[in-house]
Amino acid sequence: MVALAANLGVALAKLVAASLTGSSAMLAEAFHALADTGNEVLLLIAQNRSELPPDEEHPLGHGRAAYFWALIASLGVFVTGALLSIREGVAELLHPGTSASPTVAYVVLGVAVVLESVSLLRAYRQLRDEATEFSREFLEYFDLSSDPISRAVFAEDLAAVVGNLIAAAGIGLTQLTGSQVPDALAAILIGLVLGYVAIQLARRNGDFLIGRRAPANIHRRVMEIIAGRPGVRGVPEMLVTFLGPHRLWVMARVDIDDGLDGAGVKSLLRDIELRLARDSRYVARVDVTLWTGAAGGAPPAAGQ
Repeated sequence: MVALAANLGVALAKLVAASLTGSSAMLAEAFHALADTGNEVLLLIAQNRSELPPDEEHPLGHGRAAYFWALIASLGVFVTGALLSIREGVAELLHPGTSASPTVAYVVLGVAVVLESVSLLRAYRQLRDEATEFSREFLEYFDLSSDPISRAVFAEDLAAVVGNLIAAAGIGLTQLTGSQVPDALAAILIGLVLGYVAIQLARRNGDFLIGRRAPANIHRRVMEIIAGRPGVRGVPEMLVTFLGPHRLWVMARVDIDDGLDGAGVKSLLRDIELRLARDSRYVARVDVTLWTGAAGGAPPAAGQ
């Protein structure tokens, strides 16, 4: 919400500044801010859709809807902003225009840097706090986080700050040299930055939409809990994946002591499910079944 409010105000101000100055870099930044605004709207949809409860047609819930809408945002909105910015820069190179006094542009860019830096700091703090909770370094958590919304907000705010600096540099060099080339090149560079961010976010959202495996430390922790329960001899098969942002699905087959009767087996499986749910509030579903044997020998020992 902070990013949406900041980007909408900045987009309108940049459109006015672009019309007054004739700067391609400023117009590219206006496209950038409009793309960010549209992206925030789609991310709000992603958040609301992913929080819907399970229903008859979606027994696993709607958590992965967050990745679908975030993918649409990264491909549709970011790429659109990137292409428009590059197109504006190329057009300025082929048909140079004239620029008016850049004072308005500098003022708008300065305000934009402040507003977008506030939004960037808010997104950074949220990601940093989550990284601390999971005992990870910031950059590691940013890469591995299952939350596409906070990742997208941070990435777009960082790109916005960089884009403002590029635009200011392009306008300044145009003012110093009297040539429109630096301004046009700045617009193209802004488009390339947007395109890079779009591709990276789309790739990550695609991974989670397909069904990305949980990080190794989470997988290891789940394995330790299951293998450590009394009566479990081994865990031949286990998969931990994401049902949505911060929502884990644990599927495992366990090899148990032969001496357990039906009631004991039922109690053991229930104990595993309860223990996993107590260990982490992010475990949304646990499916544990008995390993019935397979060709190729005995199952691994507990903890393997």
